[in-house]
Amino acid sequence: MSRLSNANRFLQWFFPRPKVEEAPQRQRLAQDHVLILDGTMSSNAPGHETNAALLHRLLQEQTPKVKVYYRPGQQWFDLRSGWDVLVGGNMNTQIRRAYGALAMRFRSTDRIYLFGYSRGAYAVRSLSGMINHVGLLKREYATPRHIQQAWRLYQKNISGAVLDEFRAAYCHSVIKIEMIGVWDTVRALGLPIISRWRQARYGFHNHALSPVVKAGYQALALNEARIAFAPVKWECSAQPDTRVQQVWFRGNHGDVGGHLGGFFAARRLSNIPLIWMLERAENHGLVLPKAWQQGYPIDPKAPSTGPWRGIGKLFFLRRKRRVDLSCCESIHPSAKP
Repeated sequence: MSRLSNANRFLQWFFPRPKVEEAPQRQRLAQDHVLILDGTMSSNAPGHETNAALLHRLLQEQTPKVKVYYRPGQQWFDLRSGWDVLVGGNMNTQIRRAYGALAMRFRSTDRIYLFGYSRGAYAVRSLSGMINHVGLLKREYATPRHIQQAWRLYQKNISGAVLDEFRAAYCHSVIKIEMIGVWDTVRALGLPIISRWRQARYGFHNHALSPVVKAGYQALALNEARIAFAPVKWECSAQPDTRVQQVWFRGNHGDVGGHLGGFFAARRLSNIPLIWMLERAENHGLVLPKAWQQGYPIDPKAPSTGPWRGIGKLFFLRRKRRVDLSCCESIHPSAKP
């Protein structure tokens, strides 16, 4: 054996093996991560999509540079799921899963965009609050255990050394969210019998526009009157936040979010807040297909789904929504007389 090895060394001395250069590792290009959380009983079935689902469909035509995470809202299948529909029973799970999915995919050169409708809008706003408080886990630490730890830090509003150590050990040092775009944010349905339970379960969420968000845009329903669908607006102080635009559009909650319940005549009305939102996303660098506007015809005079269609009949308590034009709010030209 020793003679053979000596012979090999002798041959290699006079006849060295040619060096094989390793192919350089391709560096992954920066990506845009778009997270879309849809509203309760929403659908992405062709022809029945909400505005959030239409955004998802549009982005599927894009290059691998755009990574899309879309989840529909709670569906009504039986008694248990019916209760969850009323109170938003899966919202916390929805936020945790979206956080984990983003952490698994995100790298420091990437960009983040958040979109949501109805309770999904409340969820993405709360997701940004979680990222602001805890940070975003690095990919290698995005395990179920660490995601649960991050959730507890957010849920319990823990600060100080415990939070600082967690962020330093497991999270990206800097995170920015390019924009949040939401259609008519609501919490769980505003029924008095569940309000106390709902506050205990969801009261910790921070849905304010946090410092990690560069801009927030909300389309609001001017003609929605059901108290159960009271809007959750971004609050503005005496000094208006220039990052915030909240614009009122003609129609009710379903019209603005594109949740039409089969009343397709309202689609051209719903396309108005959809186009408005997509234009803002383009302004923040999100690349959309060429001539995308042509796929969404508009008509400011198109019929609304109305306040009594579908399950709207079940909500008798009504009050006109308050428009505050002094603070980050405006009425879209299509909704003006």
